[in-house]
Amino acid sequence: MAENETLECITEHERILQEIESTDTACVGPTLRSIYDDQPNAHKRFMEKLDARIRNHDREIEKMCNFHHQGFVDAITELLKVRADAEKLMGQVTDTNRRLQEAGREVTAQTEEVIRCRVQQRNMATTVEKLHLCIPVLEMYSKLKEQLESKRYYAALKTMEQLEKVFIPRVSQYRFCQIMAENLPRLREEIKEISMSDLKDFLESIRKHSDKVGHTAMRQAQQHRTFNSAVAKQASMGHYTKPVYSLNGRTHSHTHNGLLMDDETGDEEEADEEILTAQDLVDFSPVYRCLHIYTVLGDRETFENYYRKQRKKQARLVLQPQANMHETVEGYRRYFNQIVGFFVVEDHILHATQGLVTRAFTDEVWNMALSKIIAVLRTHSSYCDDPDLVLELKNLIVIFADTLQGYGFPVNRLFDLLFEVRDQYNETLLKKWALVFREIFELDNYSPIPVETEEEYMLVVSRFPFHDAEIEKQQDFPKKLPMSQSVPQIYTQVKELIYASLKFSESLHRSSTEIDDMLRKSTNLLLTRTLSSCLQNLIKKPHIGLTELVQIIINTTHLEQACKYLEEFITNITNVSPETVHTTRLYGLSTFKDARHAAEGEIYTKLNQKIDEFIQLADYEWGMAESDGRASGYLMDLINFLRSTFQVFTHLPNNNNDHASMSGKVAQTACMSACKHLSTSLMQMLLDTELKQISMGAIQQFNLDVIQCELFASSEPVPGFQGDTLQLAFIDLRQLLDLFMVWDWSTYLADYGQPTSKYLRVNPATALALLEKVYRGMKDTSKKNNIFSQFRKNDRDKQKLIETVVKQLRSLVNGMSS
Repeated sequence: MAENETLECITEHERILQEIESTDTACVGPTLRSIYDDQPNAHKRFMEKLDARIRNHDREIEKMCNFHHQGFVDAITELLKVRADAEKLMGQVTDTNRRLQEAGREVTAQTEEVIRCRVQQRNMATTVEKLHLCIPVLEMYSKLKEQLESKRYYAALKTMEQLEKVFIPRVSQYRFCQIMAENLPRLREEIKEISMSDLKDFLESIRKHSDKVGHTAMRQAQQHRTFNSAVAKQASMGHYTKPVYSLNGRTHSHTHNGLLMDDETGDEEEADEEILTAQDLVDFSPVYRCLHIYTVLGDRETFENYYRKQRKKQARLVLQPQANMHETVEGYRRYFNQIVGFFVVEDHILHATQGLVTRAFTDEVWNMALSKIIAVLRTHSSYCDDPDLVLELKNLIVIFADTLQGYGFPVNRLFDLLFEVRDQYNETLLKKWALVFREIFELDNYSPIPVETEEEYMLVVSRFPFHDAEIEKQQDFPKKLPMSQSVPQIYTQVKELIYASLKFSESLHRSSTEIDDMLRKSTNLLLTRTLSSCLQNLIKKPHIGLTELVQIIINTTHLEQACKYLEEFITNITNVSPETVHTTRLYGLSTFKDARHAAEGEIYTKLNQKIDEFIQLADYEWGMAESDGRASGYLMDLINFLRSTFQVFTHLPNNNNDHASMSGKVAQTACMSACKHLSTSLMQMLLDTELKQISMGAIQQFNLDVIQCELFASSEPVPGFQGDTLQLAFIDLRQLLDLFMVWDWSTYLADYGQPTSKYLRVNPATALALLEKVYRGMKDTSKKNNIFSQFRKNDRDKQKLIETVVKQLRSLVNGMSS
C-alpha cells in the first residue's frame, strides 16, 4: 500500500508541474492551493520534485547556450563592421532630407491651397445638388401653407400626400424634413377639426334655413298643381309629363315610359319666373369639402356615421312641434316647412354625393318622421275647434304630401290621416252649426212668415223650396206662409254645410262617388245629430209654449218635405245618380218625424201641466150643505183655456190629406189626453187620503163641475171624434157620482160584475173610500147641528143601509184582493 500511495503522489506532482508550466501565471494560485490541501508533508515532496525539475531545465538551458555561443559572437563582430557605414549613410540621408524639405516647402503650401479649394469646390457641388433636392420640398411646403391659409383643405391634403410619398423621402436625412414629416399628421388633424367645424356650422345653418327651403318647395308644389291639371288633359294624347322639383337648377320630368329627361329650356312661362332650388338657398360646399377630406384621410365611414347621426337628431328636433301649434295655421305651416326643408336637403345630398346618405337611410328617417308627423297631427288637430283652421290644415297636408311625393317619398299614410282629419272637420262643423241652429231658434218668433209683396215671396221661395197650390193661387198680398222664418234659414244653413264639406273633399284625389258619399254622410250627421239635438233641446225649453210647439210641428213638416231637394242639390254637385247602388240616403225624414213626435209629446205634457195648475186653484168646501148651483170658477177657466188652446191646432198643416189626418190626429190625441188627465185629476181629488169627509152638498157641487166637463167634451172642441168618444174620458167619474146622487146601492151591488151593469166602471174600493168619507161627513154635520137624535130617528134606515153597503163593499174589496 505504501508503494501505491507513493506512485500516486508522484503522478499527481507530475500533473501539477505540467499544469504550472502550461498555465498562465495568474491562474497558478488554485493549482498551488491543491498541493496544500492534499496529504500532510505533500508540499515537501512537491518541492523536492520541483527542485529536480528546475535543475533539469537549467541543464537544458546551458546546453542550448553552449550550442549558440559561437554564432552570437560572429553576429556581434559583423554589426561592429556595419556601424560605421550606417553612420555615414545617416548623415547623407539627413542632408538630403533637409535639402528636400527646403525645396518642397513652397510646393507643399501650394498643394495645401489646391486641396482646400478642391474641398470647397466639392462641398459647393454637393450643396447645390442637395439644394436642388430640397427646394421642391420647401416649395411644396410653402404651397401647403398657402393652401391652408386660403382654406383649400382638399388641395392641401393632396399636397401633403405628395410631400410624404415623393419629396420628403428624397431628403429625409435632414432635420428640417424630419420636422416637416412630424408636422404633417398634426396638420391633417387640424384640417379634420376645421372641416368638422365647418360641417357643424353647416348643420346649424341648414337647421335655420330648412323653413325657407321647405316654404319654397311647397310654394312650387302649389304652383305646379295648376300645371298638373293641364298636363292631365294631355294624358289622352300620350304626352303626359309629371314635373319633379329639381335641386340642380334644371327641371326633370317623368315621361310616360318612366324615364327622366332634362328640360333645360322649359316653356316661356317657366323662363319668365326664376325657379329657386336648394342650392340657391343653401351652400352645400362644407358638406362636399368635408366628405372629400375624410375620404382622402381614409376616415369616410366616421364622417358618414357622424353626419347621419346628427341629421337624425335634427330630424327629431324638427319633428317636435310647438305647444301652441294648433292655435294658428302659421304654426302648422312653419312645422311643415321645416320638415319639407329637411327632406329636400337630404334628397339633394342623396343625389349629389356618392353614398353619404343612402335611399335606405332616407327611407328610415322618413318612416320615423311619418309616424311622428301623423301622431302630432292627430293630437293637435283634436284641439282645433275652428272648421276654417281644420280646412286650412287639410290644404297644408295635401300640399305637404304632394311636395314630398314629388321627391319620391311615400305619402299614402298622410292621405289616410286626412280621413281622420275629415272626421274632426265634420265634428267642428257640427259644433259650429249647432251654435248657428241655436241662434236661429232663439231669434225665431214662431209665427207664420208674412210676405207683403211678390218680391218678398220670391225671396223666400228662392231660399226655400216652398210649394203650396192654394197660396200660389192667391193673387193678393199680403200673404202668410205657414212656416216660420227659421225654416228657410235652417235649409240655407244645411246647404252651407254641404258646401263646407265639399271644400274638404277638394284635392283629395277621390272619385265622385266617394265625394257624394262623404257629403251625404256629413249631411246625415248634421240632420240626425246636430239639428235633431237642437230641436229636442228647443222643445224641452220651459219658455216654449203650446203655440210655439204647434209652429215647430209645422216647421218640421216643411223641412221634411225639403229633404228631397237637398238630395237633388247633392246630386247636382257630384253628378252621382241617387239610384246608384251604394248611394247613401238622407235620414232627414226620421229626424223631423222624431222631432215632431217629441213636440207632440211635449204638447200633451204641457197641456197636462196647465190642467194641474188650474186644478191646484180648486177650493172646494167639502162640508157645504148645498151646492152653489153653478160650476166652480177654476173649472170654467180651465175649460175656456182648453177651448182656446184647441183652436190653435187649426193652424197645423192641412194642405193635403196626409197632413190633414196628421193634424187631426195630433189635435184629437191632445184633446183626449187633456180630458183623461182632467178626469183622473178630479178623481184623485175626491179620493185624496188627506180628505177625511165629504158632504152630499160637496158631491152635488162636484157633480156640477163634471157636468161642465161633459158638456165641453160633447161640444166637439176638436173635430173628428166619433159619437161620444171624448165623453168616455169622464165615464168613471159620471158613474161614481150617479151612484151617490141617486143612492142606487141596491142596483150596484146586485149587478156588480155583470157586463150590463149600470155602474160597470165603479170600482168597489173607490166606492167604499168615497162612501166612508160621505158617511163621516154626515155624522159630523149632525153633531154640529145638534140634531143627532133626529138623525137617528129620521135616517135610521139610511144609516143601516150605509153600514150594510160598507160591509158588502168591504167584502167585495177583500174578495178582489184575495
